[in-house]
Amino acid sequence: MEPTFRASMSWLHTWAGVVLGSLLFAIFWMGTLSVFDREIDLWMMPMTRLQAGGPPASAELIRPAIAEAAAAGSAFLSSIFPTERQPAIRLHWSGRAGSVLRYVDPATGTALPDPGTLAGTGFLYPFHYMLHIQAGRLGAWIVGFAGMAMLVLCVSGVVIHRKIFAEFFTFRSERMPRRLILDLHNVTGVVGLPFHFVITLSGLVIFFATYFPGTVQFAYDGDSRAFVRNSLDSFSRRALDRPGDVASLDAMVDEARQSWTGGGSVIVFVSHPGDAASYVEVSRPREDRINVLGDAAYFDAATGRLLHRRLDIKPVLTAERFILGLHVIQFRHWTLRWVYFGLGLLGCVLIATGFLFWLESRRRKHEQLALRGVPLVEGLAVGSVTGIVIATFAFFVVNRLMPLGLTFAGYDRAALEIWTFYISWLATFAHAWLRPRAAWREQCAAIAVLAALAVLLNWITTGDHVARSLGHRHLWPIAGMDLVLMAAAALASLAAIRLRRAA
Repeated sequence: MEPTFRASMSWLHTWAGVVLGSLLFAIFWMGTLSVFDREIDLWMMPMTRLQAGGPPASAELIRPAIAEAAAAGSAFLSSIFPTERQPAIRLHWSGRAGSVLRYVDPATGTALPDPGTLAGTGFLYPFHYMLHIQAGRLGAWIVGFAGMAMLVLCVSGVVIHRKIFAEFFTFRSERMPRRLILDLHNVTGVVGLPFHFVITLSGLVIFFATYFPGTVQFAYDGDSRAFVRNSLDSFSRRALDRPGDVASLDAMVDEARQSWTGGGSVIVFVSHPGDAASYVEVSRPREDRINVLGDAAYFDAATGRLLHRRLDIKPVLTAERFILGLHVIQFRHWTLRWVYFGLGLLGCVLIATGFLFWLESRRRKHEQLALRGVPLVEGLAVGSVTGIVIATFAFFVVNRLMPLGLTFAGYDRAALEIWTFYISWLATFAHAWLRPRAAWREQCAAIAVLAALAVLLNWITTGDHVARSLGHRHLWPIAGMDLVLMAAAALASLAAIRLRRAA
């Protein structure tokens, strides 16, 4: 222990940041991108850039998919009908041959070409909360540990910086790099502190059943189905292993909407498709409210008879669903969405400047003592900060380069995109340790090239350049994506130029 409490907090803040900074940066970066996961989907899946408007799509359009899911032995079929952020019908089921994701044109009912990518909702967003580690819930546990560390960093940071109000207005850009980096770290920490604390705490709260599984096991004798039914006022029943039909889906949707205020899109979830015990859940997307748990009605699939309507939500779960909604921001609020995006990037800057300050404050001493700590941490910092940005932009570039239906060495197009991401990311660590003096500059230059290349390839392969996209409302997300990439290219180019001059 250090001689004073503040010194102990400084030690804890420093080493928790150094040890877990790489993991925290990856989580914050992917979480920031996930704010616009549906828009990234549209950019990476040009076939889904459909003209919005027209009458609501008929629920009967998913009937062929129900038959396919039943034939594949799937336990469910999920269908999300068009929303403002997703103009196509999104179908998903998982059978004996694996998971199937399909998009359908709501105007014609025809299946769109296989997008061949997991894009934002399938890759970037899951990476944020479970790192794509499938072994049990290990990924969620790692992210949870990092979340607890982030809370510790927030609290210890407040203890260390007693003059927090003064530091909000302190940024000495004319000073030496070490002082400038510390000021930037302090300013981003103070400005983003409420957001970073709340977003981290809410991320831990919404996974309470994972981090405290004994609570459910004890209270419900290990019956997780009973926990879901009781807490979320849902309905479920087991399959009978006998074939069954499906009544009018439009009639079920109409009946479910009778108690709703306004129209809007729907989510139709079919459990046990093709089975005599199949039932249909009709609910509303969480666009007009923060609480992600909306109205829902459950129908017998064969007869269309109403089985259950969600009415009584337990207060504790209502609060938990509100916290979940506040974290994932799936409700319709574009201004707040951009605020989340900006504050998420601020968190990335906070972590990056923490790395840089540690390096600058120890570089000379470690060189004098011939220690390897600074070169090791610097390579880790470069790969964690600029490296994951390079990997993400390479993910975008290869998406626009590879033709639909491509396979290589037994891997399909979506898997090849993911391999590109991870190989590119690993390569940035190798580059950082092999070329330590030029790593920051060269990787910033690589970011600029990849970001500009992604915009150019989107224009070449789809014809949707920025000017055209801004002229068509349904292409505004594409324009936004291109403009953000162009801004990233400009900032990375400026950073590379400044680093070259400072070398």
